[in-house]
Amino acid sequence: MIINAAAYTAVDRAESEPGAAYALNRDGPAHLAAAADAGGVPLIHISTDYVFDGQKQGPWTEDDPVAPLGVYGASKAAGERAVRERLAAHLIIRTSWVHAPFGANFVRTMLRLGRERPELGVVDDQTGRPTYAPDLAQALVTLAGALAGGRRGGFGTFHLDGGGAPVTWYGFAREIFARAAALGAGVPKLRPITTADYPTPARRPANSVLSAARIRTVHGLALRPWPDALDDSLRRLLAGPPKSGS
Repeated sequence: MIINAAAYTAVDRAESEPGAAYALNRDGPAHLAAAADAGGVPLIHISTDYVFDGQKQGPWTEDDPVAPLGVYGASKAAGERAVRERLAAHLIIRTSWVHAPFGANFVRTMLRLGRERPELGVVDDQTGRPTYAPDLAQALVTLAGALAGGRRGGFGTFHLDGGGAPVTWYGFAREIFARAAALGAGVPKLRPITTADYPTPARRPANSVLSAARIRTVHGLALRPWPDALDDSLRRLLAGPPKSGS
């Protein structure tokens, strides 16, 4: 069994480092898929909502055509194709808005900026569902266990993000600080802004909401509502001194 969680995820830097992005996000999965095929083992490969252009109204399904807006999304879409072309026994899991008590992610960045600034402007016209990395990891372990136990079938591309209602980045930030305040953290003033107010080298999808109906039907998997997972993340983050890397 191979689970590939490696990726080049510096979305903005990818615009100036396309070679590095494609090396990690296309060529790496291609080699893993070829090795898995030679060894006769399945591959679980993690992908992203950034393969879509964000223009659809409503959740994205696995059958929607990909149309990435930048190098990062294009390199991830190329990685998906590389896996499909080389290995039948694959699971491609697209996810979005991943956060955790560790690593560089939106929750840790908001808490850090909240300590440094009295007011924060947060984008309010991009929508998605936050995904808690430990919950996603447990789902991958469950999938891997089923395959290692001899389950056959159910391969292909699936979406898996946090449960609950979609939210904007601004709405997510409000929930972060509301819950953090209950745990004793300070709260800055939050101001909703548009994507145009916060220009970045890479364009972001306006709609990152994924439909997880297929993976529920085929594999019986669904992640808990993202607000519940956020509570867990914040409790772990605020229980001790901040970790490096935020």
